[in-house]
Amino acid sequence: MATVILLRHGRSTANGSGVLAGRASGVGLDETGRSQAQDLVRRLTGVPLATLVSSPLLRCKQTVAPLAASAGLAVGTDRRLSEVDYGDWTGKEIKALVGEPLWRVVQTHPSAAVFPGGEGLASVQTRAVAAVREHDGVVTARHGDHAVWLVCSHGDVIKSILADALGQHLDSFQRIVVDPGALSVVRYTETRPFVLRVNDHSDDLTGVVPAPPARRKRKKKLSSDADIGGSTGRKDRS
Repeated sequence: MATVILLRHGRSTANGSGVLAGRASGVGLDETGRSQAQDLVRRLTGVPLATLVSSPLLRCKQTVAPLAASAGLAVGTDRRLSEVDYGDWTGKEIKALVGEPLWRVVQTHPSAAVFPGGEGLASVQTRAVAAVREHDGVVTARHGDHAVWLVCSHGDVIKSILADALGQHLDSFQRIVVDPGALSVVRYTETRPFVLRVNDHSDDLTGVVPAPPARRKRKKKLSSDADIGGSTGRKDRS
């Protein structure tokens, strides 16, 4: 299967404001977020992206726009990769929500958390993982096992995808940190996913690109076996 880069949108006007933006309209990137979006072009130099898919929300589309222009790719959108529907909590100050009984459930038992008038975190994980695996299958069918593609989504959505890839119960997903503008990388295989990066802020992602099959040789399928004793590091890509 292909390799997917999970990108959290750059810092938005709502990040740090103490307000739960959720799916509220008009929430775009702030100055830092716009800079993070431009930096993606440099950070992903040398990574041959096959496909770009984004949450339909403005802050995600703004984040991936410079990269799409640089790579000459159209950006597909998928509502299943959208932010959590926080329902009645949308637009409220975090400090006002901390005292709610549901807040403690979100922190300690998120698989049971269902936001009033919104959706449950378990449902978020189900839709997001299904979307990523579906798109990954399409990318693999069109471009092969050595393809790399990118998803731009939201913090809790990406954390839920990573928890699934790590084989963790959703109740442990709050242990995962995903910052605005950070990159995480998963390679799906027939047997298991391999998590290659989490919350990465580095300037070089070429190490996650699978070595292309040698010319004049039959295309070799990537193995789904784990390295016994641990990885030996980046494979020779020459």
